[in-house]
Amino acid sequence: MRRTFAHLAVGVLSVALMLALSGCPCPDDEIPEPTAEATATDADALVGEDIALEEPVEEYVYIEPTTPEFESIHFEYDQYGIRSQDEATLGRIASYLREHPETMVLIEGHCDERGTNEYNMALGEQRALAARRYLVGLGVDSGRLTTISYGEERPIDIRETEDAWAKNRRAEFQVSG
Repeated sequence: MRRTFAHLAVGVLSVALMLALSGCPCPDDEIPEPTAEATATDADALVGEDIALEEPVEEYVYIEPTTPEFESIHFEYDQYGIRSQDEATLGRIASYLREHPETMVLIEGHCDERGTNEYNMALGEQRALAARRYLVGLGVDSGRLTTISYGEERPIDIRETEDAWAKNRRAEFQVSG
């Protein structure tokens, strides 16, 4: 998180410097040197400091779940429909979430490596959304469920076999709360 603030600070300072220099009425050969306030080393010094934001930002830290309720569900090739054998898993997840109202869930959609990157990103999103819709249908508040697609980018089995591809066609659940 500190590294993110350092990069943000460097970016903001760079943009501010560019804007300041673009409006400078100085001839091209008299462009002033950057001041100490606009150097990257000073931005690095901000890493340890808290940067005040105009509005508070809610942030959730998602972790690998340690409870068996949150096991992955899987999908058929080129499909995003919930399989009957995964309905019990989603039922356990919904039950857990109803009993733990503070818990937020990030649903990740994944694909095997076949297909284009664009297609797999869209299919991964549809898989995550299908799991989300199913959980909402079981009474989970939709505001507690977020989705993301990783397409084919995060395989759990890199072999090029039907068994490996079947493992990679999945939705995973990351938990916060």
